[in-house]
Amino acid sequence: MNTRLAVIVLFASSVGWGLTWLPIKTLSEMGIDGMYLVFIAFVSGALVLSPWLLKQYPLWKKSLGLMLMIALAGGIANAAFQTAIYHGDVIRVMILFYMLPVWSVIGGRIFLKESVDSMRIIAVVLCLSGAFIILDIWHTSWAGISWIDVLAMMSGMGLAATNILFRFSQDLPVMSKVSAMFIGCTVLIGLSLMLFAPSAALPDNGAVPLAIVYGALWLTLITIGTQWSVTQMEAGRSAIIIVVELVVAVVSAALIVTAGLQLHEVIGGIMVLCAALLEGARSEEPPQSVRSHNAQPPDKNV
Repeated sequence: MNTRLAVIVLFASSVGWGLTWLPIKTLSEMGIDGMYLVFIAFVSGALVLSPWLLKQYPLWKKSLGLMLMIALAGGIANAAFQTAIYHGDVIRVMILFYMLPVWSVIGGRIFLKESVDSMRIIAVVLCLSGAFIILDIWHTSWAGISWIDVLAMMSGMGLAATNILFRFSQDLPVMSKVSAMFIGCTVLIGLSLMLFAPSAALPDNGAVPLAIVYGALWLTLITIGTQWSVTQMEAGRSAIIIVVELVVAVVSAALIVTAGLQLHEVIGGIMVLCAALLEGARSEEPPQSVRSHNAQPPDKNV
């Protein structure tokens, strides 16, 4: 597998994640609550992907435990993040979530025996510093740790665990793993809705059909792109590139909504992009499954 292609796909998918605020903002203005939107989107994606899950059952039936772990980790990542964003301070939640590269590097080293060289450490420090500068961490109050903070940290750890599991199980079909991830997200976000039900009702102005399209197309495609890419490169490397989505979100919002970037956002964005370019440009050995040295034919991993 050409790792360069995986880097390009991950960059493109991260841009897609960074732009998700556009449909979310539009649908929010149409009256659909954020938690309902996320639930509808993941249900739609799960339904779209379920035919692959069923068709590829013979390829993953002996790895049911791994599939359940992927569903749980993916569900925790998304349910925890969405619940924290809905109930907490957005900037504070984002800061804790974007500790992702740290968890990914540590997890990759412990579970996948990935090397952590000086270049990776520099990239992680550069990436985190840039993210924190963009998010203006110095003007965020850190008095007391709340349950929302715990959820925000869990979301980053959950995504790191999901990416590590995807790379660990390279001999399992990507589409089936993404389907399991969507099902896990649907179940846990559904439970979150039962515990923290929004007071607003679903609108009847066409927002729900648009939310279904958003989930079935946009969200599904960028998730497949991201998760396919992370199976082709080291966990720490992919996590650093993923943070590009923060830069895309800030820049696009500044250009479209506020028509300008602040100096700290420019500096932080450049630092994150430099870290991503450092990791994107470096060479890496061809990916090998940690579980098996006998890779499946390429058409079975889609």
